[in-house]
Amino acid sequence: MNVLLLGSGGREHAIALALAKSPLLKELFLAPGNPGMASLGHAVALDAADHSAVVSFCKIMGVDLVVIGPEGPLVAGIVDDLAAAGIKAFGPSKAAARLEGSKGFSKDFCRRYNIPTAAYARFADAHAAKAYVREKGAPIVVKADGLAAGKGVVVAMSLADAEAAIDMMFAGGFGKAGEAIVVEEFLVGEEASFFALCDGSRALALASAQDHKRVGEGETGQNTGGMGAYSPTSIMDAAMSERAMREIVAPTLEGMAEMGAPFKGVLFAGLMIGEKGPKLIEFNVRFGDPETQVILPRLEEDLLALMLACVEERLPERPLRLSPQTALSVVLAAEGYPDAPLRGSEIRGLARAEAMPFISVTHAGTKREGLRIIADGGRVLNVTSLGADVAEARARAYAAIEAIDWPQGFYRRDIGWRALKRA
Repeated sequence: MNVLLLGSGGREHAIALALAKSPLLKELFLAPGNPGMASLGHAVALDAADHSAVVSFCKIMGVDLVVIGPEGPLVAGIVDDLAAAGIKAFGPSKAAARLEGSKGFSKDFCRRYNIPTAAYARFADAHAAKAYVREKGAPIVVKADGLAAGKGVVVAMSLADAEAAIDMMFAGGFGKAGEAIVVEEFLVGEEASFFALCDGSRALALASAQDHKRVGEGETGQNTGGMGAYSPTSIMDAAMSERAMREIVAPTLEGMAEMGAPFKGVLFAGLMIGEKGPKLIEFNVRFGDPETQVILPRLEEDLLALMLACVEERLPERPLRLSPQTALSVVLAAEGYPDAPLRGSEIRGLARAEAMPFISVTHAGTKREGLRIIADGGRVLNVTSLGADVAEARARAYAAIEAIDWPQGFYRRDIGWRALKRA
């Protein structure tokens, strides 16, 4: 099969590594890819926002399957446009992608189909939103309705913070994404990420992970797209995973099908695990970043075959095979991230890190200048390791980071701290 993978980040690099193992793969096209993916396929100068150009490329090159990494093209309906041209694509339709594309739609959907989630209200003006937060009190969560690159959520610990977040969003702090907002209850518990593969009517549990959203150690500082992750997480044991499938994933598939928008692809449920079990924080309709970097190394299956089974509505009825090992990934970010990351610094020593056993390095925000690898984003690299448990995987990951020479980068030194605290 010829496969086109859309995206350029660490998630897409991890997907490319998994796809490259498939005996079904003939040619892998990367649009646009990144320097770390260069040996895995053919880089293509395609803009995923230009759906007609993507369709034309697929027809010319005989692409059998398109795999969409980021959420933007999914929410914009690229799967629909590809399907209309007779081209298979792994990911949900535009209608199904509303689960991520609109926080308000997602919350209303949960209420309609009795999916456990935080109490909430939707607003289109600041005055009404502020009156609501004064009534409810802090802590409280303020979310931009639309896509905001993983940064459209403010956990306000005081009323002043909540009102400032409301003003910021309605003043255009997140562009069109903040033209409407959701204000919701602050949930108490421990966060986990849960992934399921879906073929429109059936779902298979894939894996759990735990992300580290805050930029600073000990979960301090601003929210980010994620500073590291590990998989599996012990709070998602077999019983909790079964509850997540029964109480969240299954009714989501049933509800979307009932609404005429069957969900195909990977469903990512961000969960809060509290005393009463799992509650949904939010849906994503694609693989997470950096969770993908720790889930796919554990997958003992042909990822390409599974993606095709999702599209063709024929997922296997058996559980998926996953390694019992723990995978842990640490994000190396550019100085100044998440506000104003410093671009242009050279990164050395990548080959030393990549040569270490049990280690993979995925690129998230780099470019190549001659023989040099240059930082060109906020989250720049992911160093991922495998180990018997979190402690071993973490030790290996940080040892590999020490082999990388990049003074202008930084990283959290406490990835996996919750798991180690429980151990």
